Formats: sequence, C-alpha cells, structure tokens
Amino acid sequence: MIAGERIGQQLGEYRLVRLLGRSRFAEVYYGEHLQLDIPVAIKVLNWRYIREGAGKFLDQACTLAQLEHPHIVRVLDMGIVEYTPFMVMNYAPYGTLRERYPRHTRLPLKTVVTYVKQVADALQYVHDQMLIHRDIKPHNMLLGLDDQVWLSDFGIAMLSHSLDASSPGSPDFEGTVVYAAPEQLQGNPQRNSDQYALAVVAYEWLTGEWPFSGTFSEIAHQHMSDLPPTLRRRGLDIPPEVEKIIMKALEKDPQKRFKSV
Repeated sequence: MIAGERIGQQLGEYRLVRLLGRSRFAEVYYGEHLQLDIPVAIKVLNWRYIREGAGKFLDQACTLAQLEHPHIVRVLDMGIVEYTPFMVMNYAPYGTLRERYPRHTRLPLKTVVTYVKQVADALQYVHDQMLIHRDIKPHNMLLGLDDQVWLSDFGIAMLSHSLDASSPGSPDFEGTVVYAAPEQLQGNPQRNSDQYALAVVAYEWLTGEWPFSGTFSEIAHQHMSDLPPTLRRRGLDIPPEVEKIIMKALEKDPQKRFKSV
C-alpha cells in the first residue's frame, strides 16, 4: 500500500483526512471524529506488519493510555477495523520540534530550557512508572499551544523485536543512533539512557550540531569511546553551570549521570 492511500477511509468513528507522517512501522494521519467533528491524530500500523505486530501495537496503545501527564501525548481511543489496528491521539497543531527547528538551527538558551524542562518532567514521570522511552529526539516531541511540548512515540521496544526493527550493525539496538547512549547501542537501555538522549537534543539545539557525526558505525563508536566537543569549543558562550549539566548527562558510564532526569 502506497503512503497516504488510506486518506478518506473510515476507521470506527474516525475519518482519515490527510497524512501527517510515516515511519517503517506506521503512518500517522490527521483525522476527524465523525460525530463530534474534533481533530485527532490517528496512528495506523503498516499493513506489512499487521499479522506479526497487531498485538504489540495494541499493547503499546494500552500502555500509553495509562499515562496521564501534561507533557505526554494522550491516547484517546484504539481499535481494529478490517484487521487494521489503529490508535487515536491528541492532535498537535504545530507539528514536531524537528519540523519547527530544522537541523543546524541554533535556539536561544531560554527556549532550550523551556523545552528541556517539559520533556524532563515527562520522562521522570515515565521512569517512575518503570518505563523507558528509548527514542528521545526532536521528531518525537510535539508542539501544542503556548509552546507546550508533548512527548510521543513510546513503545519502540514493544514493536522492535517482533517486527525485526533492529538497526544495521547492532542486532539488539532500538532507537536513533545520533541520540543513543552507549549502553543502549549495546542493547542494554536503562532509564538514564533517556537522560543521555535528551542531553544530545539540548546540545544540538544550543550548537546547531550533533555531538558526533559520520556513518552509523562511526557515530556508534564515538558514542561509546569519544568525548563530545565541549559547548565552548563549538563557539558557544553559555554559563559554565549549563555546560556542566549537559556534559554530565553525556557521561559514557550511566552511573556517572544524574540519578534522575
């Protein structure tokens, strides 16, 4: 099925209006409730994975539905129509933070602090539920009204093993390599792996660059072996205490990072 071919289809009480985005496993549509005429985002599992992944997909939806936090996207509904599993979520009118700030964009420190505080608050809540996000990056941060951030796209681990989602060169890896902590690249993600990824995001927003670059293998090796260039070395004039916080969260050893987000 070609991306966007579901436009106009009805899934339960919802109509798929336009394609918002897609990944290997799912497509996300802007949709409308047929009776209430309210906007929603609807994630539909890719047809290639329906047989193997429908149960895992709905498990993800059930897990998300239990999370209630002002900075986590809400699952409003879920279901299966004609063998197609879907979940209904809040619609974020301003898209993702990656769309708002394309790569190489430098953000003011005040803006970075505003966003990081919201995501960190959401992550602490998630970690308190004994869950790990595993794929923290600007693409998975949705922007609502008044610069409110919603963390999205949980459950990568629920789908990855059953759907053969492991990245090339690392059979147990789940996530996005440029933001991944060393232990996550080795197939052993922990709660403060999310802290490391959020520090990479903050580093990128402040400097306009990732700490490490290259091929998948090169970036993975740098995450595990090399110290990231300091923010000041990147030509950034920020308070020393801010740099100290980011560099501590980027420690290779998870035990040397902060105890909580």
